[in-house]
Amino acid sequence: MRFFNRPTSLVVTITLVLLLSAPTTHAQVSNAELLAKLESMQQQIDELKRQIAENEEKTNETDAKVEAVAEVMESAPLQAAKASRTTIGGYGELHYNNLNAKDPSKDVEMIDLHRFVLFFGHEFNDRTRFYSEVEVEHALAGDGAPGEVEIEQAFIEFDLRQDLYARAGVFLIPVGILNETHEPDTFYGVERNSVESVIVPSTWWEAGAGMNGRFGSGWNWDVALTSGLKMPTTGSNAFRVRSGRQKVAQAVASDGAVTGRLRYLGIPGLQAAVTVQYQFDPSQVSNDGLDSGTLLEAHVDYQRDGFGLRALYARWDFTGDAVEAAGADTQTGWYIEPSYRLNDKIGFYARYEDVDAARDQDNFDQWEVGLNWWPAKNVVIKFDYRDRSHNLAGQNGRDFTGIDLGLGYSF
Repeated sequence: MRFFNRPTSLVVTITLVLLLSAPTTHAQVSNAELLAKLESMQQQIDELKRQIAENEEKTNETDAKVEAVAEVMESAPLQAAKASRTTIGGYGELHYNNLNAKDPSKDVEMIDLHRFVLFFGHEFNDRTRFYSEVEVEHALAGDGAPGEVEIEQAFIEFDLRQDLYARAGVFLIPVGILNETHEPDTFYGVERNSVESVIVPSTWWEAGAGMNGRFGSGWNWDVALTSGLKMPTTGSNAFRVRSGRQKVAQAVASDGAVTGRLRYLGIPGLQAAVTVQYQFDPSQVSNDGLDSGTLLEAHVDYQRDGFGLRALYARWDFTGDAVEAAGADTQTGWYIEPSYRLNDKIGFYARYEDVDAARDQDNFDQWEVGLNWWPAKNVVIKFDYRDRSHNLAGQNGRDFTGIDLGLGYSF
């Protein structure tokens, strides 16, 4: 008996086949999804492993940096302490001179890097310090060159107790206003005054030992035993004090010198001082007619409310037949310098000085006026006008008038 016709049988057959094959297809799809999920999980695991490794590396780097910073922090106070104990400074001067002399052959028109100086200091401990000063004059030193390289200071200072100090080495003689303080921004005039160049031979340093201290209300004192001058007794510079400086360069030390200074600083803005020095033999040669020498110097330096006044007197008295016969046994100089500072930028001054020294050309008087302009602290630009007249008729050709321009700094 036939239950279905041909079309019906075909439909039934197809339906049975689909029903029988459906579980297999579903199983295949489920397996593919599972494999995809497993692969995704494996990728995530690999990514996590990579991130963990990177984090461990960064952690190690951070630990190393922390340790390095800790080491630096531990050593920083020591390094800072060492650095703070050493100091560096200096000063310099550039000059332009245009001087018209009565004798035209003695005219001067020149520009010169007059000085370039560096300071070096170091504090070994709370009681012991070192100071030094190295200078190049006129920019160029060497055979045939106009300049010199000089060590102006190199000494150790000791604290003996409160208000009592000692020093030993090469140091500046405690005399005058400029010899110890001569940075260009601290004084008026392009050139240093002639009294503290010819009579007090600034800058003047010697080797030896000294002590200084303070007492009372504003008083202090200095004493020093040092090497001495070696002044020539013949030639064009005979008995010239400035030519006697040995600058502690293989200096003859047959006879030395002793110096004492008393200063009063008890009034704000005032410095008043007297210095006496005795040279046991200013030529370092026995029986040459220059036997001994005594320097007396006194000065006042007063500053208040813009007004300033500097005044200084210096005198040498030498003994010996030769120096007396040359008329050079007494050599003197003095100057007075009033000034007024309008503000922290501009100041004006006038100066009169008189010099009577060993050489004929070092007997003159000079008027000078000018101004200083400080565009910044410790930087100065200077201008002045000078009029010099010589006292001896044979030197009248050296009389001059002229101007000077200067640039200076210190730090």
